[in-house]
Amino acid sequence: MKQVLLLLLFSTSVFSQKTTESFVSNKLGATREITIGLPAAYEQNPTKKYPILILLDGDYLFDPFFGALNYGAYWEDLPETIVIGISQNLNQERIDDSNYDDFNGVPAEKGARFFEFIGSELLPYIEKKYRVAPFRIIAGHDTTAGYLNFFLYKENPIFNAYISLSPELAPEMETRIPENLAKLKQPIFYYQSSGEGDLKDVKDAIKTLDANIKLVVNPLLNYKYDHFMGASHYASVLYSIPNALYQFFDCYKPISMTEYIEKIAVLQNGYVNYLTDKYDGIEKTLGFKVPIRTTDFKAIEAAILKNKAYQELEKLSDIAKKAYPKSMLADYELGLMFEKTGDSKKAAKAYQKAAQLDEIGDLTKDLMYEKFDEMQSLTPKK
Repeated sequence: MKQVLLLLLFSTSVFSQKTTESFVSNKLGATREITIGLPAAYEQNPTKKYPILILLDGDYLFDPFFGALNYGAYWEDLPETIVIGISQNLNQERIDDSNYDDFNGVPAEKGARFFEFIGSELLPYIEKKYRVAPFRIIAGHDTTAGYLNFFLYKENPIFNAYISLSPELAPEMETRIPENLAKLKQPIFYYQSSGEGDLKDVKDAIKTLDANIKLVVNPLLNYKYDHFMGASHYASVLYSIPNALYQFFDCYKPISMTEYIEKIAVLQNGYVNYLTDKYDGIEKTLGFKVPIRTTDFKAIEAAILKNKAYQELEKLSDIAKKAYPKSMLADYELGLMFEKTGDSKKAAKAYQKAAQLDEIGDLTKDLMYEKFDEMQSLTPKK
């Protein structure tokens, strides 16, 4: 419940840029309004690339998704993301966009043209205009949630992650989706949800699909289903959004206290390897590189000190030098290693060098001078 309240209270305008433009589509033979949300620091980071989220029903899904993503990014739990909302403000328009053939259960007429509009017009336009990482998400609600599953029918799906909120499923989707998920050759994240207030036929179909997906044995599939008791058809959206995003970006989060206690502090060795493996995993899973957070350096440092594996501080220093070459972090870690291994002379020299470099995190010049003086006092005088 706290997550929902935070979404309602959180103002995205402080953190990000939101613009609306008219997109002329040859596939649709019409102009469609799209809303584009960029991270606030987009212009200040000219080399940084961002995941992309395509929102069907962008008229009412844009703000809750945009708010959730920017709230999570503020705390570094979620990556900054480019959000594209497609306007489908007329009820008949969203139905026509999601049209499918009752006989073969695939997009037909305008539904087929809308499918091509997303894949061959909108995505190439966005990816040419903005710095987009190779991680694409698509989301929709009820009618459009069912429709987005058609992208999974392709042998090589163009989206990496799917958020299907109270989907109204097309014929045979309960079996065709699991069949395609079982044959995946690339990692796919799939989230679906329902609320107690959804129509019975809709809930029954979703639960059948859930049961069938749970039978799929494929390590490339990351799947989750939520059913929210007491939630209406529309309220369940606010419960679902943070759950879906935190499922997809679980590996992105900084080291938590639980992770530190249960996975890192208990290691006998390999603390720095844990750190590099974590960030290599983020890049492999999400397709973009993330700088190692200073808080994660401190977590690994704490585990090294706790277990008296002081020699690993030198390896941590090497990683810090590559990650933050202008900062004092690398020399601080080296100084800490010499201090803990009893070489106060080398420790003093390292801390003195660190004091000449940029401050970072909770490491300050004053602290480095204090450490230098302390090591100097312990160094035997000639």
